Amino acid sequence: MKKILATIAISFSALMASTALTAAPQFEPQSDAEAVQPHLQKKRDKRDIYEPEHHSREQRGMKRLQHMKWQTGYVMPQHYRSDGYKVEYKDNNLPKPARNQQWYKINNNYILLNSETNSIVKIQ
Repeated sequence: MKKILATIAISFSALMASTALTAAPQFEPQSDAEAVQPHLQKKRDKRDIYEPEHHSREQRGMKRLQHMKWQTGYVMPQHYRSDGYKVEYKDNNLPKPARNQQWYKINNNYILLNSETNSIVKIQ
């Protein structure tokens, strides 16, 4: 009887061990990030695939804005309303702006902008 119980116990433990081995992953992760969050790696791969297309679209948009013809009364695109385009009128020999007006330099043009309505007042 002891031999039968020992044989059953050994068979059962061998069965459990083989089940545990087959349930283990069949690959080893290349980095800790993949081991912890493998779904993030998939998103990174998709972003790498689509990034060149997005980059070229952004470049086309910038070229279109660079060739834009400025006219008084037009509303200046928000992209150009940052501090990087603002200039001081004294440094560039420009007329003093009125209240709520600011000079901007865009594509070698000096543009006087109404700060409240963002419309172009004057171009030099």
